[in-house]
Amino acid sequence: MQTAILKAGVPAPPISANDQDGKPVTLQEYRGRRVVLYFYPKDDTPGCTKEACAFRDIFPKFNKVGVEVLGVSVDDERKHKKFAEKYNLPFRLVSDPDKSIVEAYGVWGMKKFMGREYMGTSRVTYLIDEQGVVEHVWPKVSPEKHAEELLDYLQQKT
Repeated sequence: MQTAILKAGVPAPPISANDQDGKPVTLQEYRGRRVVLYFYPKDDTPGCTKEACAFRDIFPKFNKVGVEVLGVSVDDERKHKKFAEKYNLPFRLVSDPDKSIVEAYGVWGMKKFMGREYMGTSRVTYLIDEQGVVEHVWPKVSPEKHAEELLDYLQQKT
């Protein structure tokens, strides 16, 4: 069963987890700054690698518009660390092995691939505003083009 994806205008559910370095991550620590919270299925898979590298390649531009980037998947810290080091990712990857974050954001649910059904994380991105409210939602994204699409949106709003 999949819960509903959050809508713009609602408070972002709190996050309390660790990043790839085992350091605690909360949304509260980013209060006063906008945050891109992008959910992806699995470290080091083709689509997820393309998406992470696309964010990496234009990461300085996100900094320039004052936006933090956090990637979230159900992979553990060790897998996140390996993935981040392999591709030199300059942003934090949040580990959610108990699925509490993906469930709170409505991105955990039934998926289909090549005729097979399974439970997994949908590729969804949330933009959280400075007060911790969901500003915008991208419910379906293209791994290759999403970072640029998001940056275009941010530059128009800045």
